[in-house]
Amino acid sequence: MGLLTIGMFAKASRLSPKALRLYDELGLLPPARVDPVNGYRLYAPEQLDRARLVAWLRRLGMPLARIQHVCTLAPAAAGQEIRVFWAEVEADTAARRDLASFLIDHLPRKDPAMSPTTEPLGIRYAALSDRGRVRASNQDTAYAGYRLFAVADGYGSGGAPASVAAVEALKPLEALKPLEADDVPAGHLLDVLTDAVGKAEQAVYGVTGAGPSPDDAGTTLTAMLWTGSQLALVHIGDSRVHLLRDGELFQITHDHTLVQSMVDEGRLTPEEAASHPQRSLLLRALGRGADGSPDLRLHDARPGDRYLLCSDGLSAVVTTDAIRRVLAGITDPDRAVRQLIALANESGGPDNVSCVVADVLEIRPAP
Repeated sequence: MGLLTIGMFAKASRLSPKALRLYDELGLLPPARVDPVNGYRLYAPEQLDRARLVAWLRRLGMPLARIQHVCTLAPAAAGQEIRVFWAEVEADTAARRDLASFLIDHLPRKDPAMSPTTEPLGIRYAALSDRGRVRASNQDTAYAGYRLFAVADGYGSGGAPASVAAVEALKPLEALKPLEADDVPAGHLLDVLTDAVGKAEQAVYGVTGAGPSPDDAGTTLTAMLWTGSQLALVHIGDSRVHLLRDGELFQITHDHTLVQSMVDEGRLTPEEAASHPQRSLLLRALGRGADGSPDLRLHDARPGDRYLLCSDGLSAVVTTDAIRRVLAGITDPDRAVRQLIALANESGGPDNVSCVVADVLEIRPAP
């Protein structure tokens, strides 16, 4: 078979002539020959495989620059790159689904007739971070203050300063005046958190950009802001938040990891994910070249609720049931965080481990 005209090649590859001209200009799919007289583009039949791959990847919504990279890879590596891209798409879709759920739940509350009345609530808390038994240094940061609770798990050559910088960037939230859910619209509160995360991302860039390998450093960030009746959550990475309510333990964050995306797709079981060699590969984090888009949501607080924020140094080695027993059985937050870290170290302490425990209390008026 001889060379194909652009019309014939477009029909066979299911790419429009306009798209083919663009891909030629970008160097993604140049023709085999350009007629020197009339300038017509001519394509070789053996180019069809690449053209069809480009068409399929465009249907996935992959950006052209990434498609160009995929087309340079061997088949196995290209398949892995597509898997990573699709995991990122699904993580982004999950984040938008969470935002839609939040809006569906919270917009009706702007109607005064639907706003719940609540008794005054208070909060008590404790935070602790430990190097563990294997790592030479601690790259985690744990913080608990009057309104802010945070865990950041640094990674790479500048992981420690990255986690510190991320948490320090959120601390100005402590200076906010006393917040009440009725006084601060939910959307405004989430905007405040979004702005704070943006500052945290810039702070991480500032401390990691000067090192010898800036792309090899970053941090996760999981934090909650106490409003007086609600806890506003921001989450990026694979640290976790658990809620103990009425004796039951619920994980209220979703890991932003490649392995978790494979579990979501049904390609791995949770048990297989726990021992997968890529279980630490993050899809979202704060760091150069990373996707730092956060999950954001609000949780209505109830008296008796207990929240646990922890790095994966705890969740990767201590079972959920063991965590629940500690949270349900030890009432003092300081003792609880110490016992959780002790359990991680008794299980080998292979990673840094950080925990924050925050209890929601009913404030009883003085007699």
